[in-house]
Amino acid sequence: MTFWFLLLLGLATYLMVQRSAVGITRTPVWLLWLVLMTPAFLLTGWTVRYGIKQPPPSSLILGASIVCLLLYWLLFQWGRTAPTDKQTEPQTPKLESAIHPTAEPVPVRPIEPTEESQLRNCFPWSVYYIQNLEYRPQAIICRGQLRTTPQQAYQRIKANIESQFGDRFLVIFQEGMNGKPFFVLVPNAQAASAVNQNKTEKLTRPGLAFVLLITTILTTTFVGARIAGVELTTLRSNPNALLEGLPYSLGLITILGIHELGHYLTAKFYKIRSTLPYFIPLPFFLGTFGAFIQMRSPIPNRKALFDVSIAGPIAGFIATLPILIWGLAHSEIVPLTEKTGILNPDALNPKYSILLALLSKLALGSQLTAKSAIDLHPLAVAGFLGLIVTALNLMPVGQLDGGHIVHAMFGQRTAIMIGQIARLLLLLLSLVQSEFFVWALILLFMPLIDEPALNDVSELDNGRDILGLMAMALLIMIILPLPQAIANLLQI
Repeated sequence: MTFWFLLLLGLATYLMVQRSAVGITRTPVWLLWLVLMTPAFLLTGWTVRYGIKQPPPSSLILGASIVCLLLYWLLFQWGRTAPTDKQTEPQTPKLESAIHPTAEPVPVRPIEPTEESQLRNCFPWSVYYIQNLEYRPQAIICRGQLRTTPQQAYQRIKANIESQFGDRFLVIFQEGMNGKPFFVLVPNAQAASAVNQNKTEKLTRPGLAFVLLITTILTTTFVGARIAGVELTTLRSNPNALLEGLPYSLGLITILGIHELGHYLTAKFYKIRSTLPYFIPLPFFLGTFGAFIQMRSPIPNRKALFDVSIAGPIAGFIATLPILIWGLAHSEIVPLTEKTGILNPDALNPKYSILLALLSKLALGSQLTAKSAIDLHPLAVAGFLGLIVTALNLMPVGQLDGGHIVHAMFGQRTAIMIGQIARLLLLLLSLVQSEFFVWALILLFMPLIDEPALNDVSELDNGRDILGLMAMALLIMIILPLPQAIANLLQI
């Protein structure tokens, strides 16, 4: 079992390193892979030598992980290639075809040659000293030197371009890999379609959203009835027994719905066009695959990106707390056995999560001891899933809410590095808690690059930075196991 787990971990790590390092650094992929796998090799060697009953010192694994991450970063930077025109800045899939030309570029020029001087005049030398224009298929990259604050520069130049070209272009302000900000002008596809928009599109198919909601209530109620111990034969003879699944269903729907409404209402505040929340029904497993909204217009700046992204997890977490605490208070205490785990609602070990352990002790008090597990009430199962949804969304990777948050806080370049480190740490954590291995695989194949805001250079204020750090602290409290010192203090 150890061999196959190590093999899967090695393959996953190699793919991750290859996807993120090739073309950016000259350091061999095998060397970067070897550095990252060293903690896993140490843990495996210790297990082979001493067996699973004698765990390795935590200082050994933690120290090796920190040293290897630092060494990985040094090797990555040591072999980093000089940025070229094709590597200078990260781009999103929506802009990639416009900014990175293919082998046979599409012969499309966004502006006529006679309009170039008109465009250059939009960049006052005291605001942004324009040095050169690069024409790409369906885009123009404007490079120069920033002479004022990013916010003032973006507002001034955007106003100048709109006065000359109307709503013909989306004006994007990004920071390149070399740290220098640049402007990108992309033809505004929404300008052409805006004429055809009508009032019926403002909520984008509310009928579909309602049907999906009702269907998801039915599927989650069915799954909730099974969680409550109702057998299929009982449901056939007594359909009213299905109502026992309502606590789970309504609790989970409430958490997911409030999470998405947090995103939706904040997007409306910033006048970002978005759909209503759409639920995804599933007739088995959890009864639903979650919910989502779609943004139908660009995000104006990093402030809006941060607020829209963090509103969902905060709203969902606030909804989760009373549901989980009430459900835990009405759950049953069962003996701790070998079948006890974090994914077993009939015998959940709360010590697998710092926050879950604290909430369990708050709800159950002295009933919860070091030899106790919890048989979760259906509503507690919904609350526990709310914690998992919050943690998964707060992962600082790519286009997850956490990825948006660190992007807004630190910029695109640093967010990519944070996302890479987060994926590595989760892989290491999966060595201790194998339940996280599936999460690690999901994050492995998730792109690190996030879609930029229109003004992707202006930084956040201190208050939002502190709130973002608190969100990351919440993530850590959900996914990390309870330290033994705190467990002894709480007597659990």
